[in-house]
Formats: sequence, structure tokens, C-alpha cells
Amino acid sequence: MDNKVIMILVDGMRPDFVMGSKNAYIKTFLAGSVYTMSARTIMPSVTLPCHTSLFFSVPSERHGILTNTWVPQVRPIKGLVETLKGAGKKCAFIYDWGPLRDLTRPEDLSFSYYTNGNTIGYENTLPLHTARAVELLKSEAPDFLFIYMGLPDHRGHDFGFTTAEYAEGISLCWDAIRAITEAAATQQGYGVIVLADHGGHGRMHGEDIPEDMTIPLIMHGEIFKNIDLSSGANIIDVAPTITGAMGVEPDGDWEGRGMYRA
Repeated sequence: MDNKVIMILVDGMRPDFVMGSKNAYIKTFLAGSVYTMSARTIMPSVTLPCHTSLFFSVPSERHGILTNTWVPQVRPIKGLVETLKGAGKKCAFIYDWGPLRDLTRPEDLSFSYYTNGNTIGYENTLPLHTARAVELLKSEAPDFLFIYMGLPDHRGHDFGFTTAEYAEGISLCWDAIRAITEAAATQQGYGVIVLADHGGHGRMHGEDIPEDMTIPLIMHGEIFKNIDLSSGANIIDVAPTITGAMGVEPDGDWEGRGMYRA
């Protein structure tokens, strides 16, 4: 199976601000997608715990990451990238928030690109990383590419998760998603997943409330046309769905439900 996957995570992107966005490309993207605006994340609804559940397909009580500080797993589980690398797949990371480096081992990545959004500004890392992703797709065509966009979460904490500034941050990310998706369309076999790690309320997140726990999950492209969302979706279901789409066996310790149907 030659399917390839780009996973774009927009930090703190609430589903209602996807559906209510003035960005015209969103409707075009959704028209070619299978999606839900009522997927669930895990508690605590905080960036690093949610990402760890995304990549290791287990809830937080299993992986033990409860804050934005990484701690070694007591019972180590293979992550998504390690599993794909073991199957001979070429993987890449592009991100602007440093703690995400612990989601995978450096030797399992063929390409890694990081700039510090807290230092140079997430408004500046977004175009830099978009250009890098487009370049990487055209020159190397990795089998799995993860792209993290931190701007909306940063805007949410600074201004509030229902403000015009926050909404603008989401729209800017969708401009980047368009450029990346259009670059992927020039290559063979790519599907694009867009999701969030958590939502937000006021100027914070981390609580077990719908505003924080409900996330969008959008799977775009021909390879995802038979995705089954009839039983709902959780962030821990994404990794086994990706391995299913790429023809790779999920790790036996994962607890998520693969939603891919050939």
C-alpha cells in the first residue's frame, strides 16, 4: 500500500470556530473530507498530554503525562512514528513548540524542522513552516508528515478563545493548510488529516467541559473516503487510523479504534 499521510494539528482550534470561520477554503476542504466536529480529546485537556495520547494511542492514565513537562513512561509504549519507521516508512516533523520533541526518538525521523514560536513569534513561524512543508513534500515526499501550528492556542491564551484575534489565528492556519494541501495534491497517494489537541474557554483550557474537550477531526482525500465515524471518534483513535491507511499493523499496546476501511 502506497498511501501517505500528512497530519496537521492546529493547537487549541475549537470546532465552532472552524465552522464559523470566514475563511472560504474551509468549505472546499470539507467538501472533499470525512469529518466530525464532535470528536473528543483526553483529560487533562492540555497540549502535551493530548499530543502524547494522539501519538501513543492511550489515555493519560496509561502514558502518565499530566502536564506540559515530559516524564519517562513507566511501561514504555511504541509511538506512531516508531511504529511507522519499523515498517520502513519515512517520517518527518515540523513544529514550533519545543516539548513536542519527546513524542518521537530523533533516529526515527528522516526529517525534523523546529523553530521556537515563543522566541520569534508564532505569526512568524507559521509562514516559515508552511514553506518548509511545501518544499519537503516536493523534494522528499515523506510517507508521514506531522505539522504542528501553535498560533491559535497562543492567541487564545493572550486574548481569549472566543476573540477576533483567536479567530484570525485559525484563519491564518487554514491559509497554510491550503498551501500544504495543494502541494500534496501534486504528489501521489496523500491524505491530509486536520485536527486539534483541545479547545479552550476564557483564556485557558484543561477542564473537563465541552469547550475544552471537543475537537474537530477532518480526514481529507481519496484514501479516507471509507472512514467510519459512526461510533464517534477520540484523539486516541487517530494513530491506528493512520497505520491502517498506510498498511501498517498498529502497536499491540494501543487502545484506540482504527477507523480506516479499505
